[in-house]
Amino acid sequence: MPLKTFRPLTPSLRYTALNRPDEIVDKRPERGLTEHKHKTGGRNCYGRLTSRRRGGGHKQLYRIIDFKRDKIDARAKVAAIEYDPNRTALIALIVYADGTKNYILAPNGLKVGETVISATKCENNEYRPGDAYPLETIPPSTRVHAVELIPGRGAQMARAAGAGMELIGVENGNAQLKLPSGEMRLVNAKCRATIGEVGNADHINESLGKAGRNRWLGRRPRVRGMAMNPVDHPNGGGQGKSKGGGGRQQVVSPWGQLAKGFPTRRRSQRSNSLILVRKNGRPPRGKK
Repeated sequence: MPLKTFRPLTPSLRYTALNRPDEIVDKRPERGLTEHKHKTGGRNCYGRLTSRRRGGGHKQLYRIIDFKRDKIDARAKVAAIEYDPNRTALIALIVYADGTKNYILAPNGLKVGETVISATKCENNEYRPGDAYPLETIPPSTRVHAVELIPGRGAQMARAAGAGMELIGVENGNAQLKLPSGEMRLVNAKCRATIGEVGNADHINESLGKAGRNRWLGRRPRVRGMAMNPVDHPNGGGQGKSKGGGGRQQVVSPWGQLAKGFPTRRRSQRSNSLILVRKNGRPPRGKK
């Protein structure tokens, strides 16, 4: 379904474009698959603000998602496609033959009434959206999502709305994947992945329309550093409008960290050896 727009009866409705997919079932979440969600307001265990611009927002229940898909060789029927306030993707409620219920990320094209499976290999060479297999058994050029980084740990990559990765090939026990950013990296071929791309791709085109809708989501106002005083931000101050302070200075964070063009990834990152091509098209540092 395309984005829902409104007649401009109020100033906020003029620019509002909301994403309301047709497949969503309007129901309360499964009680056994939810848990209380404690809100921190961006503060750590000492009460100190460590993540700015968080607070307020509507009360939410956390939906427990089955990222491991460790119920092997058991088919499950899709009972409903639901909205999840904790993520951009939609979630699917699946029911196994023994009555067990789980939530999984809803891939693009998955419909209510279809079946999904998590197996060690595909028996009939029909790789359908929602089925989960080890990367070593999936044919090259297949689009996958919800990919593990370590076998058995659970999906960690490509979980947002519209996300998907391309399996380039498998060699020497490693699978070569192309990420949405353009980065190419190696992953253990025994890691599990789900076929298809994450659904709800129209989420990126949504326009909230007014500041109040941001507050409902728990996001507080954000003030530009240039609009602050020099005591509050390195880019603040200056006579009249100026691009950062009194003179032309680098765009930085409140603590002086360069914001543009400065690599923040650690050189000692353990996964550097698994990255073949960075998202800027260049090889990682130390590789040629």
